[in-house]
Order: sequence, then structure tokens, then C-alpha cells
Amino acid sequence: MNIDAHESALSTTAERQVVTMDAGATPSEDWVIVTRGIRRDYDMGGEIVHALRGVDVAIKRNEYVAIMGPSGSGKSTLMNVIGCLDTPTAGEYWLNGMLVSSKDDDELARVRNREIGFVFQTFNLLPRATALHNVELPLVYAGVPSAERKQRAMQALERVQLADRMDHRPNELSGGQRQRVAIARALVNTPAILLADEPTGNLDSGTSQEIMRVFEGLAEQGQTVIMVTHEADIAAHARRVVVLRDGRIASDTRREAFAAQIAG
Repeated sequence: MNIDAHESALSTTAERQVVTMDAGATPSEDWVIVTRGIRRDYDMGGEIVHALRGVDVAIKRNEYVAIMGPSGSGKSTLMNVIGCLDTPTAGEYWLNGMLVSSKDDDELARVRNREIGFVFQTFNLLPRATALHNVELPLVYAGVPSAERKQRAMQALERVQLADRMDHRPNELSGGQRQRVAIARALVNTPAILLADEPTGNLDSGTSQEIMRVFEGLAEQGQTVIMVTHEADIAAHARRVVVLRDGRIASDTRREAFAAQIAG
């Protein structure tokens, strides 16, 4: 995989403009994610590890973006910052018009619940609950009334083509169907972004393609999708691919250019 390390991560004028605005300047509503100079350092027994070394990323609403890189590249750290699971050491992170890098843990938890739908490689489904009830769970925690919960959960399952499996338990579903239940659960709160961490890591190649078609369909419906993966062939399904190396962005390209890179 031949990637020019000096290729600008800010591939458009609009992206350059939004990440180089003055500190504290609110991005326009077109941008769902903007990071400016994000750094994340960890103290590992007295040794400082620089996991992120000044990451500038701008993602428009309704984009379908893959973040990839080898182990130790910083992609998981960046995912944790984007997912409001961690806070940067320095820099700004704006999510859906909010400066979340300045929020405390309680505020971050509220942002996570409201703005982000998570999909993981382990499906994290309740084994004795039906698909419908598994999808309802975030709404139970949010205090949504029962009738509305059920309706919204059914709609989410329909979006991932599982309307005919809503009464099945996880052990009655295939691996791909279980992941689709997990995707429906992530969608049920209508999040600003769907954040998928290695979503095909536990699936065979055929089922992985099935899940990629689900994400593509959601993106076509207008859902912002951000997928973290170490697999180039999976990343190539996204419309845009951001590659990290050594805590910095090595390249930020559209799908066609990325496909040409990995082919070369």
C-alpha cells in the first residue's frame, strides 16, 4: 500500500478553512465533526506516549468515512476522542456544533447518549432478549414511553432489513443478522453520527460484504457513518478514507483514489 505521507489531509479548500479558523470559532452546521490540532498524550509509567500529534479533520454531515491505519497509528485513540470516550490533551473537537473537548465527564456522557450511535465488532446483545427488545434498550434508559419505544425500534430494524426477525433471539440469528441488530440499536436514538469500530472483525468475508451494504444503504439515506478499521478492503467501501500513521494523518482521499493506492 503506497501512501504519500506528505499528501495533505485537508484535501479541499472548505476543509482547510474550517480547521484553520480561530480557536473557539464555531463551524457552520454543514460540518458534523471538526478537530483542530488534536493531541493526545499518555503517561505510561513516567514515559510520555504521543498517541495523536496534531490531527486536523473536518467531516461534513452525511459523509461516509473510514479511519484506518496499522496498530499503534492512533486510529483507536482518535475514535475514542470522536466518540467522546476520551478527551484530548490539546486542541479542539467540535461535534454537531458543540465544543465537546471542553466538557466534563458527565456532559460527555450526555453528548454520547444523544449524538453518537456505537457499533462494535462484538455485538453486545442480551442473549435472552428479542431483537426488538435489544434495539429498544437505549430508549428504555432514556425514559421513552413503551409504545413509542416499540415503534422506533421497529423502524430501526426495518432500516437494516430485519423487520422479519424482530421477535428472534440472538442465538436464532446469523452473525450478520446479529450485527444488523446492533446497528439498529445504534440508530434508534437518531444519532448525529454512527461510529463503527471494526464492525466486521468477527464476521467472515461474505457476511462482511453484507454489513458493508447495510452501511452504504444508511449513508445513501443521509446517515453520517464513521468506520474504524485496519482492513484496507473494508475501508475501501467508504466514500472517503483517512489513514493515520504515527499519530498523524498520512492521507485523506476519496474512495477511487484510495482504491488506486492499495492496488498499486
